[in-house]
Amino acid sequence: MTQYPLFSLIQSELALIEQELASAVHSQVELATDIGNHLLRAGGKRLRPALYLLCAKSAERELAPVLPVAVAIELIHMATLVHDDVIDEASTRRGLTTANVRWGNPLAVLTGDYLFAKAFSLVAGHAGNNVLRALTDAICVICEGEIVQAKNLFDSSQTEAEYLTRSGKKTAEFIAVSCELGAKAAGLPEEDAASLRNFGYSIGMAFQLTDDILDFTGSQAQVGKPVGNDLRQGVLTLPVLYALEASPRRGELADLIQGRDMAEDKLARCLSIIKDTEAIEYSYQRVHEYLDSARSALPEAARGEVRSALSGVADFVGLRNF
Repeated sequence: MTQYPLFSLIQSELALIEQELASAVHSQVELATDIGNHLLRAGGKRLRPALYLLCAKSAERELAPVLPVAVAIELIHMATLVHDDVIDEASTRRGLTTANVRWGNPLAVLTGDYLFAKAFSLVAGHAGNNVLRALTDAICVICEGEIVQAKNLFDSSQTEAEYLTRSGKKTAEFIAVSCELGAKAAGLPEEDAASLRNFGYSIGMAFQLTDDILDFTGSQAQVGKPVGNDLRQGVLTLPVLYALEASPRRGELADLIQGRDMAEDKLARCLSIIKDTEAIEYSYQRVHEYLDSARSALPEAARGEVRSALSGVADFVGLRNF
């Protein structure tokens, strides 16, 4: 996301983060460096460190001292994605072959562990125990979300409320913590830090919902993975849950899902049933509700260019197609 105008306010800092990420994945073991560089070549939106930096800039402070935490936040995110790909048996991410396919699951898992360790080394060297605790707590929540998701694969009885709770744990919580830590780095009052945390949580929920919509509406070229991949893996997202409630063919859809056989013909039938409902429209409605909540949560302390940039993030999430 470093190339987008909404982050022009922190463009130079994001460029430094890219340099520091390259340094962080470097190892005396050549293979570890090769895998790390492969992950960096896949790119990314850098949403979490960017939000951290924007919130830290609320007090118009110098950002150089807080850059190590921003780098650590992205390393943690990268580590979770590597582990996700192993769990999901994913073959591509952002259009590139995943580390687990190219080097195998053991090396991919170890690479994720290596990235976690690098992140916490940075935090230990440049931030207090409160930052370390917040990030480790966030990782625990992410893991809880992944455990719940794994438990509920192909379970057509799960509810929208359960889906939203899972999405909050998997995605929104870490984005919320990134914003909150940025606000605290800026020295903002607790009330403002809580408001920016709420902003981040709502952005995270909208981001995850949009991801889940794009799994049905995007192309592989846009999203970097096959269309319908979540459903193929048995992960039931909001469009699926809506169709299970609203479709005249909901019984057929439930039977297909519970059969756990997502061969291409059966997946195509599922996608047809879902797209014949208003599942996508309903899901986008929920996205915009969260984005409205995010904009409403912005405190007075976030003003001027920072406020415009944070509002721009909400606009971006609502319009993105990748």
